[in-house]
Amino acid sequence: MNLSWMAWTLPTALFWMGIISCILAMCVWEYFSPGGNPRVGILRFETTRGDRLFISLLGSAFIHLAWLGLVGPSLWWAMAISLVYAVCVFKTV
Repeated sequence: MNLSWMAWTLPTALFWMGIISCILAMCVWEYFSPGGNPRVGILRFETTRGDRLFISLLGSAFIHLAWLGLVGPSLWWAMAISLVYAVCVFKTV
């Protein structure tokens, strides 16, 4: 398969593997502990862990796009910022 049209760098591959791993982990977690543990956080409306995962993944995508546009193609710092952002979302949202 010719994937030369895609920018498959190591950070890009790790980012996508991370997204797939998060979704699979959430599926397993939901299977063993259904319900999503709804809670009201800093946004002042009820969110489940699936909602928090979606918010963190969406924010991570925007962080990476902003990093590409403003800084350049080295995405290691963007990945680190995204991980910190995801932890903050799961703790406060």
